Amino acid sequence: GFKEDLRDKILGVTSHVVISRFDGNISKYQEVRAKVGEVSGVNAATPFIYTQVMISSRKAISGAVLRGIEPKTASKVINLPKNMRAGSLEELEAENKPEGMRSTPGIILGNELARNIGALRGEPVTVISPLGRLTPLGRVPRSQTFRVAGIFDSGMYEYDSTIAYVSLWAAQRFLGIGDRVTGIEVRVDDIYEADRVAKAIGKALDGYPYWSRDWMRMNKNLFSALKLEKIVMFIILTLIILVAAFNIVGTLIMVVIEKTRDIAILKSMGATRRSIMKIFMIEGAVIGLVGTLLGLLGGYTLCKLLATYKFIELPSDVYYISTLPVQMNPLDVAIIALAAIVITLAASVYPAWQASRFDPAEAIRYE
Repeated sequence: GFKEDLRDKILGVTSHVVISRFDGNISKYQEVRAKVGEVSGVNAATPFIYTQVMISSRKAISGAVLRGIEPKTASKVINLPKNMRAGSLEELEAENKPEGMRSTPGIILGNELARNIGALRGEPVTVISPLGRLTPLGRVPRSQTFRVAGIFDSGMYEYDSTIAYVSLWAAQRFLGIGDRVTGIEVRVDDIYEADRVAKAIGKALDGYPYWSRDWMRMNKNLFSALKLEKIVMFIILTLIILVAAFNIVGTLIMVVIEKTRDIAILKSMGATRRSIMKIFMIEGAVIGLVGTLLGLLGGYTLCKLLATYKFIELPSDVYYISTLPVQMNPLDVAIIALAAIVITLAASVYPAWQASRFDPAEAIRYE
């Protein structure tokens, strides 16, 4: 379930498709958004601004990624409203203007970022951009005071410790970029059709200088690693089953040795090699079936407990998530169970064949 859980958390903060320009910011973004909205499969689109900043409070300072968004349209593209732990997106548009002071725009911080700098909701923080403005004394970093309007928790440490949201107009004014944006974020009807929609958007915008990427392409390395990890886990499970199969071989060989006299009696009564072999094959199959059923029952119970109580915690700064995710895939369960039964049956062949080769006269001679 790690892949699915990670995918949901990534798509809770980022969009399905991102459109940007090779040569910088998008100036006439309203026209671009209108064209994107006409593409088949597009559900919603919203502009955004992306820049790296420093955020300081009265207690500490930390690096962050500042994202400017349109609260009304952003809520249709990303799942940020669902991740809010305090405040709301609407508070980004509301200005806090104490009597006799300039208006203070709102900012929404990730819960880990807020914890790192010791900022609480309603408190002021200072945002500093390395993209400074030119003055007679040289280039001076831009800085502005924002009010913490909310805290969000996406469940991914990488996002919660680095991302801060402000309104689009506040980001434009802070960076001094006028009516330009970094790009357009798009939500599609089917996340697995995002690649096709991204290509269709590229054609609608006549290609260069626009560049559209889907969520799978943006996280290709991560999901490729997860795919490889799943294959490795299946190989490890197969090796574990093989070790168990060797134990079954040893057990059945011991049974054959112990039942030498009984095998001899059965053969002297007319039992064929095939019937003797069938007896031990059935015994091996029963061992495999009972073991597989007990394993399935125990695994299902453990997975249900893990999914309900989440009692295995993980360091979120290492594994992106804070608890061990669990998802039971019927196809995976069926493949593993079938592999266990097949390997068990294969392990029963040699002891059964050995039992069928016993000479009854030789076996009874030493009794």
